[in-house]
Amino acid sequence: MIKMVVRVKAIETAPIESNLKKSSSNPTLLRRTDIQFLCSSSENTLKKLMFVAIAVVFCMLAANAFGQGFDAAFGVGSISSSTASTGTCPSGTCTFPSERGGLYPGFSADLMIHRRIGFEGELFWKASQGLYGTQEPYRPIFYSFNAMWAPRLGKDFTGEVLGGIGGEDLRFYNILNFNPLLGYTNYASSNHFMGDVGAGLRAYFWHDAFLRPEVRLYLINNNVEFSSGRVLRYGVSLGYSFGGR
Repeated sequence: MIKMVVRVKAIETAPIESNLKKSSSNPTLLRRTDIQFLCSSSENTLKKLMFVAIAVVFCMLAANAFGQGFDAAFGVGSISSSTASTGTCPSGTCTFPSERGGLYPGFSADLMIHRRIGFEGELFWKASQGLYGTQEPYRPIFYSFNAMWAPRLGKDFTGEVLGGIGGEDLRFYNILNFNPLLGYTNYASSNHFMGDVGAGLRAYFWHDAFLRPEVRLYLINNNVEFSSGRVLRYGVSLGYSFGGR
């Protein structure tokens, strides 16, 4: 069990309170049990990320063994969502912040298994910590595993249409806890299942190297910390196709 040793102030405008237990005698403080609730799924998230890493390695080995196309890329972009909204919480009326803005770097890889059909995995995170309600530092991490169709659109262009499932690991910092796999960490994770759909366009500019403008729509389940469960990520990736286009 993860043990908490530091209490953290909760912002007056935070929607976290509306989804935690409501019997706290002091609404300006998160109770120890509430913080433990936020941390309880961090180990499961680590396991999911490990599975994603193992899947990428498997794809590389499979591409080498069977001669299938394998693409890997590094990208940067940002996210957008609806504006902040208000709602009720134990302490009265609260503001639900918008999950938007910031620089999001990340990695993606895909393996084509039958003609132009394959699988894709990706991991993107907020480069620097944001301030949740101007007080609490936090960082969202998005990861997904998708089925993909990549039609050839011309000599130097390939499209991508994909969809699948994944999750959002929302980390709140300045919380000290112990994880048997990670040791001591200074954050607590609030995890949400999500579906995603998206598209991209590979533009090959030198041999098998490409630039790819891309967009993803994340449909996040129970994203109660923010004003909406719909988050749009957009950006561009630099990648390389191993085994041809």
